[in-house]
Amino acid sequence: MERADVADERFDTVDFTIAALAWGDYENCTFINCNFSNSSLYNINFGDCTFIDCNLSMVNLANAILRDIQFKGCKLLGVHFDHCKPLSLKTGFDNCILNLAVFYKLSLKQTTFSHCSIHEADFTESDLSQAVFDHCDLQGAVFDHSILEKADLSTAFNYSIDPGKNNIRKARFSLHGLAGLLDQHQIEIV
Repeated sequence: MERADVADERFDTVDFTIAALAWGDYENCTFINCNFSNSSLYNINFGDCTFIDCNLSMVNLANAILRDIQFKGCKLLGVHFDHCKPLSLKTGFDNCILNLAVFYKLSLKQTTFSHCSIHEADFTESDLSQAVFDHCDLQGAVFDHSILEKADLSTAFNYSIDPGKNNIRKARFSLHGLAGLLDQHQIEIV
């Protein structure tokens, strides 16, 4: 199969579950209202691309490159971002559903998550230094040996982060979110 080199293209309302996205490099492309659910994006390289209102649930990102990617209003249920080429991963998420997503051992420094649902996502051993969780619901999200140094969770909610198991040095939390730092101690806060 011949490798596609695609630049500055707009893909609008394409169902990639019927006809797969061609293997190759996609630079500065925009995907709007596209369906990638359960599709394979194996070994596809994305650079400076934007995904708007797309369904990428359970997409296979094995060996994919996501460099300077913006996801806006996308559904990313159960996506294993840890299967991407790790050194290339640089993304931002705005108004996305990232429930059950896996970010295991990834460097997510300065990543912005804005107004996202991130239920039961796995951030185990991830580097979230200076990451921003702006108005994000982190119910059941797993932080285990994660680096949250200088991260901003001041408007995030429903998180449970054990300061004894995670580096939270200089991270920002709101007063109402402090209970999420004390869950493991079973302290009753009134």
